[in-house]
Amino acid sequence: MWRQAFAAVLLAVSIGYFYQSSPAFPELAVRYLTTSLQSLSSCLQRSSSTATIEQTISSAWDTLITAPATQWTRVAVGVNTCVDVVVTGVGLLQALAVDPGTGVDHEVLHSKEDLKETFIHYMEKGAAAERFYSDKESFQRIARAASEYPGAQHFVGGNAALIGQKLATNPHVTVLLCGPVGPKLHELLADQIIVPAESLQVTDEYHLILEYKAGDKWGSSQAPSANRFIFSHDTSNGEMSALETFVGSMEEFQPQLVVLSGLHMMEGQGRELWEERLKEAVVTISDIPNEVPIHLELASMTDTDYMNSIMQEVLPIVNSIGLNEQELLFISQAGLGPHSQLPSWSGVPDVGQVSDILLWILKQHGRTDLESEADLTRIHFHTLAYHILATVDGFWANQVSAVSAGARVAGSQACGTQEIDVNRVVLKAPLEFHTSRDEPGQTMTLNPSEPVVVWHRENVSFYLTPVLVCKNPLRTVGLGDAISAEGLLYSEMAEQ
Repeated sequence: MWRQAFAAVLLAVSIGYFYQSSPAFPELAVRYLTTSLQSLSSCLQRSSSTATIEQTISSAWDTLITAPATQWTRVAVGVNTCVDVVVTGVGLLQALAVDPGTGVDHEVLHSKEDLKETFIHYMEKGAAAERFYSDKESFQRIARAASEYPGAQHFVGGNAALIGQKLATNPHVTVLLCGPVGPKLHELLADQIIVPAESLQVTDEYHLILEYKAGDKWGSSQAPSANRFIFSHDTSNGEMSALETFVGSMEEFQPQLVVLSGLHMMEGQGRELWEERLKEAVVTISDIPNEVPIHLELASMTDTDYMNSIMQEVLPIVNSIGLNEQELLFISQAGLGPHSQLPSWSGVPDVGQVSDILLWILKQHGRTDLESEADLTRIHFHTLAYHILATVDGFWANQVSAVSAGARVAGSQACGTQEIDVNRVVLKAPLEFHTSRDEPGQTMTLNPSEPVVVWHRENVSFYLTPVLVCKNPLRTVGLGDAISAEGLLYSEMAEQ
């Protein structure tokens, strides 16, 4: 653009010079040069008004996103809640006098050394993760250091509380929130969120969020993208102690939708506890009336036996799940599903591979066979560059709006803006992709003017839309929860 402007100025100066120095300068030449100047000016105006691909997608979303015919007005959410203490990851570890080193993934953290190694492991991948810290006294010392660290911030935390907080931004939705709610969390929650008296407790549960930005370095390690590492010593959420209160509160509240999260917190409690507690949880969840849809929000896990138990016992009794690329691949690895031989994703997850795993989950644990007794018919998958909603045909409506709304909130919330700021986001999704890697599939092209690509495999429909990724995200914690909440707000169950 600057070249065009420079040329226009140069042309104008040239006309003035020749006209002043030679009044006999041919009128035809003056007319020609004047026409050229006007042409350049028009070109400059057209260039400045041409929409970027990000502007085109954002505008298209605004047109595509419409409210469902029937909206939820009463939503029950539970059961993991806490206060998030957000700090700079590298800065806190340095303040704890921990030296940089090599990344190693630990399923449970027992010491600062385990914390350091696991943090480095995921920072080098630019991937989110969550772990249980087993030593209560050591965790409390780290938590005090985190709270006193310069720039530390306190936020509503826990998947359930974050989803409830997001749902409560809709003035038409009343939210019942169950989970361990201490005085600090109660103070942070939106006024329109109802907390049963049985959920109130004297002290808060704290989770430490170690954030890092793209390019952050520590020793020889460097983060390829912004993300966060979460850890806690949280026994209330770890035992899902609020689950019975949660389900017991529904008879009076009469929800139209139930959102459940926190299963991942039990993983750190040990096999004996989670085996018994998971059986109790399944019985309790089964008490929710069949006509009330249940959405399960998953989170980072590492125990394949525990994940298999969730797949076999929990997934078939919920209607919808939300998860990211790490959780999706781990489900496939635990169940020996498609592409389970991949140790991890390399860069942006391949759409065809993601599509294969989503279809496999719905066929193995969902209701693709109408004679099946399973209830699972919807999966909301989100990764940095794009989102996919996969639904069994005939069960869900308004999914084009739902997947678009989830992607839109990802770009705006990461940048800390109410709406997409096209100057602060960038498209990273592939413009062309295959719909499968396991079988002959289609090659699809993303049209920015119609940014939701739809394809079908058997009786499952897939809806993909890109994410306009924030170039300099202000906060990454809770993005997955906001995405799922927004997607649910724009979804509705089709009448059976």
